[in-house]
Amino acid sequence: MIVRHDHLSHAGFVGLRLAERGFESHDVTVVPDERFHSPDVRYAFPGPTDFDVIVVLGAPWSVYDTATIGTWVGNELDLLREAVAADVPVLGICFGAQALSAALGGTVERATEYELGWHRVETDEPNLIAAGPWYQWHFDRFTVPPGGREIARSTVGPQAYVVGRSMGVQFHPEVTPDIAAAWLAHGGAAQAAELGLDVEDLRRSELGARQRAAALVDVFLTEVAKL
Repeated sequence: MIVRHDHLSHAGFVGLRLAERGFESHDVTVVPDERFHSPDVRYAFPGPTDFDVIVVLGAPWSVYDTATIGTWVGNELDLLREAVAADVPVLGICFGAQALSAALGGTVERATEYELGWHRVETDEPNLIAAGPWYQWHFDRFTVPPGGREIARSTVGPQAYVVGRSMGVQFHPEVTPDIAAAWLAHGGAAQAAELGLDVEDLRRSELGARQRAAALVDVFLTEVAKL
């Protein structure tokens, strides 16, 4: 199952590699496009044990901002706890990694710095998490949940961790040029301009991004999820 939180985001390069590896995609979208600016919808997630792996994508909101997003985030944390307890592997990406951390006893907070655009990370296990560059778009950060192992970081905070058969990454390995373009067209460009960033730099693709995403998916499946 691939959990999409909004209509602008999809599994991109990660989804392509999962399909190449023979996985059948079952996408769910939490917030429909007409509720993008009022995302406090009600949503009931499917049970985790019907799936071989769960991929949880990013979101333009914060895990802790229940005043904005309402009750569905609590349901999502329940889903992730149930998945880990049932030994169903989870790959959490950005918001998904933050939600996985929160579900397992970690914390999520506003970061002291934002990361937008292409960044390299410091990695302890380059065979598992390459140094990048990886596409980033976040203002929050997570702590590694109890029992987890941090495997990559930046000056802002942890960038990747493994816990059991699951993994969380702060960056966006899934990002394709059309995903980045959609984010920029729906408020991202204005946000970046306010921060004094080069919008065209955020729009550009990076050589080898698809290959790095595929390698990350492969090693997640074989070394972490043990599938």
